[in-house]
Amino acid sequence: MAINRPAIASMSLGRPWIHDLPGKLMQAAAHGFEGIELFFDDLDCYAQRTFNGNHLEAARQTRRLCERLGMTIICLQPFSMYEGLLDRAESDRLLDEKLPRWFTLARALGTDMIQVPSNFLGPDPETGKARTTGDRGVIVRDLQRLADLGAGAGFRFVYEALCWGEHIDTWEASWEVVQGVDRPNFGLCLDSFNIAGRKIFYVQLVDGERLDAPLDERHPFYVAGQPARMSWSRNARLFPCEESRGGYLPIVDVARVFFEDLGFRGWVSLELFSRTLADPDPFTPAEHARRGIDSYHKMGRLLKWEGQVEQTPAPGIEPTSFVQHRL
Repeated sequence: MAINRPAIASMSLGRPWIHDLPGKLMQAAAHGFEGIELFFDDLDCYAQRTFNGNHLEAARQTRRLCERLGMTIICLQPFSMYEGLLDRAESDRLLDEKLPRWFTLARALGTDMIQVPSNFLGPDPETGKARTTGDRGVIVRDLQRLADLGAGAGFRFVYEALCWGEHIDTWEASWEVVQGVDRPNFGLCLDSFNIAGRKIFYVQLVDGERLDAPLDERHPFYVAGQPARMSWSRNARLFPCEESRGGYLPIVDVARVFFEDLGFRGWVSLELFSRTLADPDPFTPAEHARRGIDSYHKMGRLLKWEGQVEQTPAPGIEPTSFVQHRL
């Protein structure tokens, strides 16, 4: 019987350049996570600090560590700001130069999946002119090119509608895009924060903190030129079932659609962005790993996942111990 498996995004355990990737991976394993969504920023930080900027060697070492910890690298993400570009030369450059590098890194990491968030490039800050098109035909054709290149190299892509995406900002729109792309290696990531299709590669569960004031110029989370929803997301996400911390979105209702109505079973990743991740306390990764796995098990009990067994820590690693590499 297929069951759900706990995963967490590497960025959800601490900020790059503050908390190192090996330490975060060890804390994830120590608390029972089986999978990791690997953010390129974490890999880049690891490469710059430890391997003189050699991303390929950083990817190889990351894979070795995950194998020792018994964890799977679900995907490399985010391959962003790609579809619908008005600058077609830039679109070609991303496919000709950036994508092959990502294939090389993903292969070294041992994953066949790359996540693609919907484009939120926005207008040119100097001229105010649009840099992307909402023409669904252009968006679909761009993603078909991506999928076809990936198919030839053995890769899958998972598309996610960001709620601050410039043109694709709802799950319905992302599903229409996936249907339009119509490639077996191009599917959906459904994120409970960004949502509020059966072709689902994995799901993300996360809540949001209720703010006590509008997110305008007077708010401490405000960033000029950044969509308000993005500013909220980057500072105030919470793990599901953290109502005591201010969580209030209907996450359980959304999750019931994933797991009961759609019958999804597979990777359930917790993707948290929060101001708390920047806390320089060396115990920050351990605290977020603990909160994340507690949240995962609470959701499992609420939704009565059949065949679900609570995870035990990886052998030889104590969840309460401090594991942090100094790079």
